[in-house]
This record gives sequence, C-alpha cells and structure tokens, in this order.
Amino acid sequence: MSAALEHLSELLLPAIEAEMKAVLASDDPRYQLYYGMMHYHLGWADQQLGPAAGQVGKRIRPLVCLLVCDAGGGDWERAVPAAAAIELLHNFSLIHDDIEDDSETRRGRKAVWAVWGITQAINAGDSMFASAFEALARLVDRGVEHRTVAEALSVFTHACTELTKGQHLDIWYESQTEVTADQYLGMIAGKTAALISATAEIGAIVADATPEHRRHYAEFGRNLGLAFQAYDDVLGVWGDELSLGKSTASDLLNRKKTLAVVYGLAQSAELRELFGKPEIDVPRAVELLDSIGARQYALRTAHQYSDAAIADLEAAAAAGKAGEALRQLTAELIRRDK
Repeated sequence: MSAALEHLSELLLPAIEAEMKAVLASDDPRYQLYYGMMHYHLGWADQQLGPAAGQVGKRIRPLVCLLVCDAGGGDWERAVPAAAAIELLHNFSLIHDDIEDDSETRRGRKAVWAVWGITQAINAGDSMFASAFEALARLVDRGVEHRTVAEALSVFTHACTELTKGQHLDIWYESQTEVTADQYLGMIAGKTAALISATAEIGAIVADATPEHRRHYAEFGRNLGLAFQAYDDVLGVWGDELSLGKSTASDLLNRKKTLAVVYGLAQSAELRELFGKPEIDVPRAVELLDSIGARQYALRTAHQYSDAAIADLEAAAAAGKAGEALRQLTAELIRRDK
C-alpha cells in the first residue's frame, strides 16, 4: 500500500465506521437482535451479540467517496454521511446476496441467514437498506446544502435501482445456457459498477466539482467497478479461500456466469456439457478453464478497465495526496489475494 493511501485510510476509515455506528445505534432492549444482526454482519459483534473484532471488509466504496471529495477540492469530512450510506447500501446487498446464492459464509464467518434464519436475515437486509437513506440525510448535519443533498439522493437512488437490476440478471443468467461477454459486462455494470460510479460521483457532488469533472469521476467509478468485478470473479475460482473467507467452488457450483466462465463456455463443448449436468465436477471445470486461457482473458479485461479508470482520474484532475491514493487504490484492487 502506498504511503498516501495508507495514511489517508487510517484517517478516513475510522470516521466512516463511527458514522455507521451512529446510524445503527439503539438503547432499546426490544431491538437488541434487530440491530445485533446488522452489527454482526458488519463485523462489530459475535453470534452472541457481544463486541467482536471480525473482518469488516475493505470499505472500498466509502473510501473512494471521501478520496474523490478531497481530490476534487472539497472537505472530505462533509461527505462522511454519504460514505456511510454507500457502505450500508452495499452491505444490504451482501446480506440478501448470501441468501440468494445459498452461501453460508461471509468474510470467514457464518452469513446472517445461516445464524438467524432466512426471514430474519431478509428483514435485517431491508433495515440496512432503509438505514442507508437515513445516513445520507445526515449530510445536512455536516452543513451540506439541501440542493446538493437532493442531487446526491438522485444519484444514490438510481444506483439502488441499477444494483437490483444487475442482481436480477445475475440470478437469471445462472439458468441460461448461453450468455455472451457483452451480456455479462452489462450485468456487472449494474450489479457492481453502478454503485461504485455513484460513490465517486457523490463525492464529487459534495466537493462541488465542475460538471465535467463530476462526469469523469462517475466514469472512473464505473470503470473501477468493472475492473473490480472482473478480477473478483477470477478470485472466485482461483483465489485463496482463507484470504477470501468463502469457498472458491461456490461460483461454479451455482453456475455463475462470470467473465471467465462465459468465455470458457463459448470455447469448450466439454465445459458446456459439465454445466448441463445436475452436479458440476468443479476440479474438471477449473482444468478446462485453465486449458483455454479463461483466467488470462478475464485478467486482461480487468486490466483494460483499470487503465481506463486511471485515465478518468487524469481527466478529472484528481489532485493532491487523495488523487495519488485513488490511483494507487485502482492499481492495488486487481492485485489482491492472488
């Protein structure tokens, strides 16, 4: 990690965490479990709802929001509620995603639904979704003008819709025999890239960046999101399970149409046959993907989008240590847990 990124992360991440905890705070004993499930998912509590130092995730999305605000000439502290809102929205999607994927682990621990059941987990996800909007409204408390908050809300709400559209396609594609690379990229443009694009754009909005710079920051987030998801899909097959905190077989078992798989299915009749069987032979599927260069194809695509994201930062004139940190973060995101 670069010195600029490390220094700013140490400054910004505690502020994000404190804001989320303020939004999800309650002294009412009736709702101990209600808030406790969200605290557990966020890594603040254990299964008994006592304090814990669990894996809290990388908090990449809110970090990008604050870094963009700073690099765009704004005061990052004013954008903290928006950063918290973005992270809460992201985590709502993860709680529901674990249910939809029948995935029992998240960040090395049992998923919320695997501990407290599906119905409670759905409600916990719904609550985190609502809390994200409550967090965003707290921008006013930081002195952000109502007009600016309304602009941020518009971008945020649109990202919510695109996120769920992308998730819909992701689920639907699991049952489809043919999915093209363009269809896959369109899906992750919604599922992953839309929120990261909104993250960067909202940071620029709070910074009162020019319309041109705001547009470039939004494009930076979109390209960063596409690079991130393409690389994350590679890790889903070839990554280290201990570092990832989940099984690397789950994507293949669930017939996820990731970029590597889409490429492989177009190249290999045997792989198409494996995906057509009731149970997939995961080791053989990985062998076939390796033999036709699917991993390399996905990595090349991730690097192309990463390069485009860097170019967007240059066009947005991302300045100072925050601009340097954004460039370093972009480079580091596709090198994690090889």
